[in-house]
Amino acid sequence: MQTYKYLLVGGGMAADAAAKGIREIDQQGSIGIIGMENNPPYYRPPLSKKLWQGKSLDSIWLKTEKTRAELLTGRKVVSIQPAQRQVTDDQGNAYAYQRLLIATGATPRHLPFGGENIIYYRDLNDFHHLHELSQSKERFAVIGGGFIGWEMAAALAMNGRQVSMLFPEESIGALIYPRDLSQFITNYYRDKGVEVLAGETASEVESQSSQYILTTQSGRKLNVDGIVAGIGVTPNTQLAREASLKVEKGILVNENLQTSDAHIFAAGDVAEFYNPALDRRLRIEHEDNAVKMGRQAGRNMAGANEPYHYLPYFYSDLFELGYEAVGTLDPRLEVVTDWKEPYQEGLVYYMDHGRVRGVLLWNVWGQVPAAQKLIAEPGPFKLEDLKERLPA
Repeated sequence: MQTYKYLLVGGGMAADAAAKGIREIDQQGSIGIIGMENNPPYYRPPLSKKLWQGKSLDSIWLKTEKTRAELLTGRKVVSIQPAQRQVTDDQGNAYAYQRLLIATGATPRHLPFGGENIIYYRDLNDFHHLHELSQSKERFAVIGGGFIGWEMAAALAMNGRQVSMLFPEESIGALIYPRDLSQFITNYYRDKGVEVLAGETASEVESQSSQYILTTQSGRKLNVDGIVAGIGVTPNTQLAREASLKVEKGILVNENLQTSDAHIFAAGDVAEFYNPALDRRLRIEHEDNAVKMGRQAGRNMAGANEPYHYLPYFYSDLFELGYEAVGTLDPRLEVVTDWKEPYQEGLVYYMDHGRVRGVLLWNVWGQVPAAQKLIAEPGPFKLEDLKERLPA
């Protein structure tokens, strides 16, 4: 049996950050990283952004090997035995640990039809598959109006492909942006040549020769060369459940990122943590949280005993537009806008009883720390107060 002082389950950004966090405290303790992919840890956001704009594939590697961790790729952990402090993988190998991190991420939700004809865009293999397909094919359908949907529709369109985008909401990003901004984005995508089919869902996919026929719920048929779906993800909590760890929306962790077993930590997409600024538990699926939380988990595994009170930010690109955001972006809250130029540059505040619960920095950069600080303050705030705090 292989034995590690620190064993990290999951080969993504959170695990890489944890290994680096461990090395900030403990330079010698053995580290093992078990990952399902055959690749070492890599930077994931470029898969739907910069790699489609010509950035080199070499730029995504996180160089985890510098931590001297042993990378055990192409393996899946199938069970955790907390009492014995060991895990078992799908090849029948057992590994013992002193401290364990669960950073197993999330799995894309699948439609009940279409099978392998649909690319559920998530990892490097998906990028290679879709990118190669896009070199020789012209027509693509993108299912979903959230982050993956709008980023992949833009990426394909910017590479000269014909794109049809369909989703059940009335406009792109309707669950995140205020209605007027969401409608502006929808029209903006149409102006960029994307066929936006709002209020539509896919109901069937048929393979015909080298193409696919995607049928929508309204009966419309799209003849396409490739289909990409981004309809949300489900956190990979099964290992934790079967190990009798506490799980709700994600694996529950305390402020030191320990699970209900003090020797087991969790970080990244799979972890549910309490954030003091918002006074509620969160599970966040974005890069900043994976990196910051992973690093803190690693440091705490090595004995730092530091609370994770950080409020992560997230960002996205939509053709030439882009943004950073912090906190809760829910258009059902009171929305206050401060545009320097409507829909081109400005700030959107999401308010609840005078408190700022979220800030959308639309084509505004360098204001994330100020937005984080603003959300942590009790208020109450009025628009004139906000303009003084975060100039557009």
